[in-house]
Amino acid sequence: MSGTGRTDDGHGRLGSMLSGLAVAVGCVLFLGGFAWGAVVYKPYTVPTESMTPTVHAGDRVLAQRIDGSEVHRGDVVVFTDPVWGDMPMVKRVVGIGGDKIACCDKGRLTLNGKPIEEPYLRTKGLASANDFTADVPKGQLFLLGDERSASLDSRVHLDDPGQGSVPRSAVQARVDAIAWPLGGMVQRPQTFASFPGGVSSPGPLRLQLGAVVAGVVLILGGAASGPIAARSARSARNKRERVPAGAR
Repeated sequence: MSGTGRTDDGHGRLGSMLSGLAVAVGCVLFLGGFAWGAVVYKPYTVPTESMTPTVHAGDRVLAQRIDGSEVHRGDVVVFTDPVWGDMPMVKRVVGIGGDKIACCDKGRLTLNGKPIEEPYLRTKGLASANDFTADVPKGQLFLLGDERSASLDSRVHLDDPGQGSVPRSAVQARVDAIAWPLGGMVQRPQTFASFPGGVSSPGPLRLQLGAVVAGVVLILGGAASGPIAARSARSARNKRERVPAGAR
C-alpha cells in the first residue's frame, strides 16, 4: 500500500514538473515572439490607394525595419522624402542605381531594355498611361505605385534631380504583411529574380508568429494538464479505496 502511494505521488510530482516546464517554455516563446516582432517590425497605415490591389488605403501593414542598402527590386517599401512630402509613403521599387527604366513596350515597363511582366498591377498590361524614360543614379531608387493610373510616384518627379528617384537612405522599412484587415504576406515578385541581385528574402515574421502560437499551445496545454492529471489521480485513488480489503 505504501509503495503504491509513493508511485502515485511520484507520478503527480513528475506531472506537475512537466506541466510547469511547458508553461515556462510557452511563456518564453510567447513573450519572446512578441518582443522579437516589436524590435524587427513596425506597423504603418497605408495613406492612399496608390498601391492597390496589393494594399489598400487604410490597411495596417507590418513593415520590417531595414537599411536602405538592403532594398531589392520589387520590394514594397515605406519611405519619407522631403521632395515627395513629409509623411511616410508606400511604393514599389522597380529600379535601383544604374538601371534604365522606360515605358512602354506593348504596355509593359522595360528594365535595362528588357520588358518585364508586372502581375501585381491593378490594370494588367498598363504599366503607365504616359511614356517616360529615367536613368537611376547610383544609391537611388525608382518607385512606382501598383495602381499606375492614380499613383503620384517617380513619374511625377522626372524633372527633379535624380529623375524621380529617391535616395536609399529615405527607406525606413519593407512591407512584409497586411495585418488588418487580415491579408497575409506580401509576396516578392519573381519577375525581378533574373536581374542582378535578385529579390529580397522574406522577413522572420512567419517564425515569430510560429513562436507565439507554439507558446500559446504550451501555456494552455501545460495549465490544463495539471488539473487533468490531479483528477485522474484522485479517481484512481478513489477506485482503489472502494475495493474490499479481501479483494486486494
